[in-house]
Amino acid sequence: MMDVSEMEGVVETMSMESDSSSIGDAVSGRGQQGASRDDDELYIPERRPSLDLGQSPMDTIHWFFMDRAQSPAQSYKSMTSDGFVEMYDDSESPTRIQLARTDSYSSCYSWDSDDCEKRILKVKIKEETVSEHPDTPEEIQDSNEFKHPSVTVKFTFEAISNTLGKLSERALTKFKTMLCTRCPRSFHADVQYMDMVNLVDRLLECHSLASLNVTVTILEEIGEKKMAADIRNVCVRNEVRYDLSETLKREYGEMCVNMDGREERRPFDDIYANLYISSTCDNGPNIEHEVMTIEKLDSNQEPGKPLSTEDIFTTKTIEWSSKKLMLMTGVAGSGKSMAVRRLILDWAKGQSHHDVSFIFPLSLKELKQFEGSTISLLEIIQTLYPEAKKLRNGDFRCEDCKIMFILDGIDEYNEVLDFYNTTLLSDPTSPATLNIIVVNLLRGRLVHHGLLLVTSRPQVRSCIPWDTHYDEMEVRGFCDPYKDEYFNRRFKDPDQAAQVLAYINSVTTLRIMCHLPLFCSLIADEYDCVFRKQGTRTELPRSITYMYTKLMLELAQRRRGPECSSDKKRDLLMNLGKMALEMLEQHKFKVAMYDWKNTEMEEEAVNNSGLCMEYLTKPLILFDEKMLSFIHPTVQEYMAALYAFLSFTNEGKNIFEEQLKGKGKFRGIFKVPKVTDLYKAAVDRSLSCADGKLDIFLRFLCGMACRTNLELLQPFLTSSAHQSSVVEDVAALIRKRMREKRFPGRNDNLQRCLAELGV
Repeated sequence: MMDVSEMEGVVETMSMESDSSSIGDAVSGRGQQGASRDDDELYIPERRPSLDLGQSPMDTIHWFFMDRAQSPAQSYKSMTSDGFVEMYDDSESPTRIQLARTDSYSSCYSWDSDDCEKRILKVKIKEETVSEHPDTPEEIQDSNEFKHPSVTVKFTFEAISNTLGKLSERALTKFKTMLCTRCPRSFHADVQYMDMVNLVDRLLECHSLASLNVTVTILEEIGEKKMAADIRNVCVRNEVRYDLSETLKREYGEMCVNMDGREERRPFDDIYANLYISSTCDNGPNIEHEVMTIEKLDSNQEPGKPLSTEDIFTTKTIEWSSKKLMLMTGVAGSGKSMAVRRLILDWAKGQSHHDVSFIFPLSLKELKQFEGSTISLLEIIQTLYPEAKKLRNGDFRCEDCKIMFILDGIDEYNEVLDFYNTTLLSDPTSPATLNIIVVNLLRGRLVHHGLLLVTSRPQVRSCIPWDTHYDEMEVRGFCDPYKDEYFNRRFKDPDQAAQVLAYINSVTTLRIMCHLPLFCSLIADEYDCVFRKQGTRTELPRSITYMYTKLMLELAQRRRGPECSSDKKRDLLMNLGKMALEMLEQHKFKVAMYDWKNTEMEEEAVNNSGLCMEYLTKPLILFDEKMLSFIHPTVQEYMAALYAFLSFTNEGKNIFEEQLKGKGKFRGIFKVPKVTDLYKAAVDRSLSCADGKLDIFLRFLCGMACRTNLELLQPFLTSSAHQSSVVEDVAALIRKRMREKRFPGRNDNLQRCLAELGV
């Protein structure tokens, strides 16, 4: 044991050591370092009040000894994954955060109360860099790269989410870490635990639409340059889609309506009525008739399923079907162009076909400007739609960019579609003739992942290669409810619409024929003109012949093009009329193609007149037969009446001459024919047909003599056809037959003939 003198020596020694260092310094190992400093480099902070225990002695009876605590904080690198630490060293990192360790105070229960004081190293401040705050990472500045009306919150959210969703887990971790570094005010360490929705939502909340620029910048900084390029390309496509949509809305959003001889532009939505579109084709013409009961002309066993324009290239079709071509058929004036316009506008407004990136309508009338030149499909698109110049060539080949082309009116294309000998073309950037481009579009070779909608009159699919898989639908015009809807939309004044509908419903033939939207528009234009000139309360014209003549001129003249002379048009009408009369006398409303080819009528007349249609029937299971019909039985009756009238007016020929009793075949040589002879023969012939097959024919023939109708037919007349006494003479003849009461059941039709005469 130590004696008292030895104990006093030890205490004295410890007291001397305590003057230079505290026990806390010794424990922490920093005593030596502090002892070597000069006094002017150190300062002693003020004593913390909570540690000032005063001069009273310590009571250590209730001491508890605990293990030393871990360091208060780790460095920023230790919080990241090992892989990320390896990627960024201190010298290359754009920003660096070093969390300094907080020094522990020495134990307040030291041998001397002065040991609680801590000496801290003074920091020397360089004269040239005086700063009150530590350096912070440079915030990402917004740029004008993504400034466009197409950049919306919805698009930004989807674009960023889709891009980040393609990153690997490791790359996404890097992205989040760099996000904390570059945007410290918005993101903290908890970003690593955010899911995709919350992450993108926080981006938008803090940076709004500038989030695209933030995302692209960080993707490039972490080495994901391909992803950054992809998101830039998505933004370019979105800009093109927006600009293209605006162009299409301007071009197709309004329609010209004839108002008293002048055109007035009306919003398409204001006058559009739903169309009846059938899932089956080869339905033949509409056979509703006021007088006759006509047997079914087609051979389809089941009625087609009603479709809408939204059923064209549905999402399911695009994803699972190999059919990338849709053929939309319909007779002239049935509403094919209206259906196409509806499809285009719905896409442009974002109401349908969200999976389609771009729609490029290519009207055959517009494509004619490229005939005779060598040009590529891409150049054609960029000429018609300059917005497309921003697109990359690869956008026309990649699978994730669905492009729909619309060839509207392929039946108006005059060149031969030779699918066997035409040069193959698969590159949309390669120059070629227009014919080669059109043929290869129909082949499906030019745009491998693209979609093609083709509209045509029923021509037995001569515009589709035989080995091409495609879907088809047929536009049938208006059903009864939508006939009323069209006129209610077409007339701004409800009273005018009600008056027109009342008149149409009173004439069964007009009501039936209004299944054609073109016919409805002609009626609306005519009656609107009447209302403007004579007022709403005026009596409407009651002649159906006049409206059918307008329809014939619209189909036969405008749709055949201006290059056809009046003589050729007249010959065409005469040939069609002769065939119509022969079919009518035999009570036939369709004829096989091999039969009508013997009538010396060119197939071109059928294809381009708009008055006829072709379709297939299946008399046998494995046998298809091509048939020909007029677009409606009443059109056939009108053409037969026109043939009879023009034959007499231009040639002095009475087509009923051979049927007149007691007249020799040389009667025309010795007696100048009179027009009343034609009408007398027609009336007698009509009354002799118990089935009424010539009733509507007789109405049309009577209407031909009216002055207003003669004015429309003037281009086809070679001599003056109007005689002041003709109408009165024919009316007197009809009244005489009515008084005879030989055919009492036919008086109603004779009364309607008088209405056609305007008496």
